[in-house]
Amino acid sequence: MDEPPFAFASRRSPVYARHGVVASSQPLASEAGLEILRQGGNAADAAVATAATLALTEPTSTGLGGDMFALHYDAATAKVTALNGSGRAPAALTLDLLKEQGFADALPPLHAHNITVPGACAGWCDLLERHGSMEMKQVLAPATRLAKEGFPVEPITAHYWAGGAKRQLLQAPGGSQLLIEGRAPAAGEIFRNPNLARTFEAIAEGGKDAFYRGDLAKRIAAVVQAAGGTMTTEDLAAHHSTWDEPLHTSYRGVRLWECPPNGQGLVALLTLNLLSELDLPADGLSADRLHLVTEALRLAFADGHRYIADPAKEKVPLRGLLSPTYAKARGFALLGSMRAARAFAYVGGRRPRSGTFPLAGAARYRRAPAEAEPAGPGQRECTRTAATGG
Repeated sequence: MDEPPFAFASRRSPVYARHGVVASSQPLASEAGLEILRQGGNAADAAVATAATLALTEPTSTGLGGDMFALHYDAATAKVTALNGSGRAPAALTLDLLKEQGFADALPPLHAHNITVPGACAGWCDLLERHGSMEMKQVLAPATRLAKEGFPVEPITAHYWAGGAKRQLLQAPGGSQLLIEGRAPAAGEIFRNPNLARTFEAIAEGGKDAFYRGDLAKRIAAVVQAAGGTMTTEDLAAHHSTWDEPLHTSYRGVRLWECPPNGQGLVALLTLNLLSELDLPADGLSADRLHLVTEALRLAFADGHRYIADPAKEKVPLRGLLSPTYAKARGFALLGSMRAARAFAYVGGRRPRSGTFPLAGAARYRRAPAEAEPAGPGQRECTRTAATGG
């Protein structure tokens, strides 16, 4: 039998639809977005409905206590906008305070000081206000219904939920609300979250003020402070999202967009710019191609670790980082390091213990991109950045 004409080895058929598509990591969340589309909602409405349902069905991945970023394409104007819905650190959380408390070098991963102001709720509201077509009550209806009636927990979610229960929920204030008789729900078990349903209803009725200025804000601040944090109701009331100029690059004839820092999308664009300078093998699963992609990602993440920050506090040299000149320099460094690794591998007739060790030197000793680096032919300069981070 002839092999099917698939571009990838997964053997999964592409998805085609006439009226819209929703993609997420959870079938019930995708169904919530489709429900909104069937009711006449648009992509922004469906995205918020999907995100809210994910907050319920995959609490190990996302939630109202976290942040959100969004890229929105307006077909009427052909314009892409970027929404930064990430929250800032509490105002009282200063470096001096951390030093006084013995955290000069690092924080324990589960310490309350790691909690920033939750930005997801405001981001949902702001996305609907500018680009949505439905009221929040209608958009949150699928997630609210599932929270009340219950939903079957997916196997992968159950696995990570159990790990989170042991590591965090059993000791966390309010962690019992995500447990069933002191344990995580099993795969296929029905889980209900009536408290989250009430929170969804409060947001549907009162908008973001219900979350950041009302009783919910008092409860959030109280729980964080009881756990050793510094968040106050003033921190919550002061929160706001920002609309930013998105970043973009072109890769093999396709223009790709990302949110600017403090988001991590810059890493993806840096990776693609670097790969544009390389002659990638055609076989997507070949060892040589995967090696090049992996090493390109390593360099891009190194740049991200060095430069991505809150642009309100640090100047991020976006134009220089995304310039063709910098991509060529990074590509040259990558190929030179790989050639050095291959040559070293045969010294003495044996390979080194780590074939990527020489690359660390290339990543460490690099020329920092200049903000004044001229853009290449056809490259639009995107220098407006987000004014938030945390």
